Amino acid sequence: MLGDSQFSFQEFFEDMEYKDDGLWLRVPQYPYQPIQHSLVMPPPEVSYAITLGQPFTFPFSGKTAKNKLMKSAMSERLSTFSPYDPMERGQPTEELVRLYETWAMGDIGIIVTGNIQIKKGHLEASGNAIIDRDLPRDYLADYNEVARAAKSYGSLVLGQLSHPGRQVSITIQPYPESSSDIEHPSTSGVLFARPTPLTRDGIRDIIRRFGYAASVLQQAGFDGVQLHAAHGYLLHQFLSPRTNKRTDEYGGTLENRTRLLLEIIAEIKRVVNDPTFLISVKINCEDSIPNGISVEESIITAKLLEAAAVDLIEISGKTYEQVQQNVQQRTLFWAAREAYFIDFADRLRPHLRQSKIAVTGGFRTTRAMAEAINSGSTDVIGIARPFTAEPFLVKDILQGTKLGAKSDKLPPIQLLRIAASASQIAEIGNGEDITDFDDRFHVSRFITRMLKEIPALMSELLSVHNPTVL
Repeated sequence: MLGDSQFSFQEFFEDMEYKDDGLWLRVPQYPYQPIQHSLVMPPPEVSYAITLGQPFTFPFSGKTAKNKLMKSAMSERLSTFSPYDPMERGQPTEELVRLYETWAMGDIGIIVTGNIQIKKGHLEASGNAIIDRDLPRDYLADYNEVARAAKSYGSLVLGQLSHPGRQVSITIQPYPESSSDIEHPSTSGVLFARPTPLTRDGIRDIIRRFGYAASVLQQAGFDGVQLHAAHGYLLHQFLSPRTNKRTDEYGGTLENRTRLLLEIIAEIKRVVNDPTFLISVKINCEDSIPNGISVEESIITAKLLEAAAVDLIEISGKTYEQVQQNVQQRTLFWAAREAYFIDFADRLRPHLRQSKIAVTGGFRTTRAMAEAINSGSTDVIGIARPFTAEPFLVKDILQGTKLGAKSDKLPPIQLLRIAASASQIAEIGNGEDITDFDDRFHVSRFITRMLKEIPALMSELLSVHNPTVL
């Protein structure tokens, strides 16, 4: 039956510890023999490049990535959009194709697209790509071009599928849908309407739509999909006790709150019917808000995803309820190390036997990237905004010509930094020179532009953070 999960929850909730005795390696002991010749160690940039450049194979799909560096999803907002006619939304443009062809030229191992929405009236932002079975046009031709461009230099390409749930601007959708009727608070000047809880029929429709979108991407040549179950979007709203107040089989216990996500995975496998089609899920390690997802629940969720044959679990954190926080503020699991969520990955690692882990957020130097791989904390290094400033960053790293991402002189304001990356994405898509935000002149000019476009919000943010760039 559609949506029926084929996985037993009981096994995971009764016995939460793996018995890893069989995984220990027995290393023979030999008498010490001093080395008689001098050992020449490679320079750091070479050793880091060797570590990060190693290919690896996913356990369930059998797909192989050419290196351990991944472009994580970012909202490109380069597809068609009409504020009046939803039928004229979400078609990939030549700018979107050019963007992914550029990133492909940078030798990135895995490319994850920005969030492709499954319903034309429910968008994260104007300009989102959409795969909606109710739209009349031929999706295959559109997404064939995106897949061709993104795969043109050997990258694995995953289409990220998403539904915003309650997290959609009231100007785009005044009647949002969610797990419950918990309204999203106003954030960064954006207003949200109170959502309507999805009925069982509505949930079944959501499951079918995810399955349909995945089948379109598979036919178009994508290597797999990523389900966006983090950052406060619909699937995260079902996972989180803060937003899921249901009393039916989709609410209450963690078993019930994970049901929708697992049923979508089962539906994708049923519809696509291709064991080599890779499935990834992006989850929060924790929400950093009262009554949000806990670390312990995230670990259990990851174990359930592994049981559902999910190849790649990407670890992120927080939600857009905190978007105005200073990016220098850190939660419990934002480690003192460079990567924000690496401590959570260390806790998660012993609980997974097969699924690969990707950690996204904060990586800037090849030393930190290589250490995270060599220590076993993560299998994949997720990078996002540095690729909007340097689309060829991976190629430079693997050639040993760079030891990290370039810096910038933007003030530590999350909204401003997101907007700056969005402007660089548009520049790449349009074939223009990329603005260098390590130049104070360009930063000052960009902030001036933002003050004209959103004056009240920018004035408030700048007064709080008191930047010195103006």
